[in-house]
Amino acid sequence: MKHLVVTLILMTSLLSGCGEQNQSVSEETKDEQETEQVGHSDEGTLEERAKRHVELALGIPGNEKYTLKIYRENLDADDKQDAVIVVNRLEYALNEAVRQGNTAKRAELGFIGNYNCFFFYDGGLDKISPKIDVPSTPQKELDVAFHHISSDQYKDIVIDFRVRNSKFREFYFVINHTPRKVFQQQVFDGLGITNTEAYGIAYEEGTMSSQKDILILKAEMKSPSDEIDVFTFEPEIIVGKELLYRFFYHPKLGKYAIRK
Repeated sequence: MKHLVVTLILMTSLLSGCGEQNQSVSEETKDEQETEQVGHSDEGTLEERAKRHVELALGIPGNEKYTLKIYRENLDADDKQDAVIVVNRLEYALNEAVRQGNTAKRAELGFIGNYNCFFFYDGGLDKISPKIDVPSTPQKELDVAFHHISSDQYKDIVIDFRVRNSKFREFYFVINHTPRKVFQQQVFDGLGITNTEAYGIAYEEGTMSSQKDILILKAEMKSPSDEIDVFTFEPEIIVGKELLYRFFYHPKLGKYAIRK
């Protein structure tokens, strides 16, 4: 997975301010306080409230073009419909590169930065969370899916994002009203070049906890026949049956681990 190492080094050097998603109890309390202060507004539809909340939280001016999408699902045990609010600020990323005078270099790197993020709407609390950044290439919006991983009664958040010519997948469990990142896996790397990598992701009954295990399978990426935009093109992934890794959820760590 040598391309993964290079990609992660690149992300680290450009985004040194981005910390781990897993937080201490005191940080969880801080998150809840921020949600209380910023996220509560009971006027209007969720779409109207989300727009006001996002523009205030991100400082978005009235003339900026950005995208906001809402994905609804039951994401915790209270039987209330929750939502993931996804924001993409491609125009802001392009304008920022121009202001900094390094458009060519930023374009080569796919304008990677904190231009994709999401917010969590808790249906039980009727509140919207602070932003959760997903450092990535803004030419491609975040892809959101929901799967039964931690429970059969409700679903968990699965987010795909791009970093240059690679794709990654992150998994979030809603714990104490807050999405917590519990796992990340590369889906493919090397799109548009000869040396490529690809992986399949599957779930099976948990071997160490009630949460499902996450299986990483060997896969192949089909090379495109025509010229493509490596930042946005979705290649065909052919997943095989060979198991490479099995990860299990470690409750004490609050994330997935692999048995040594």
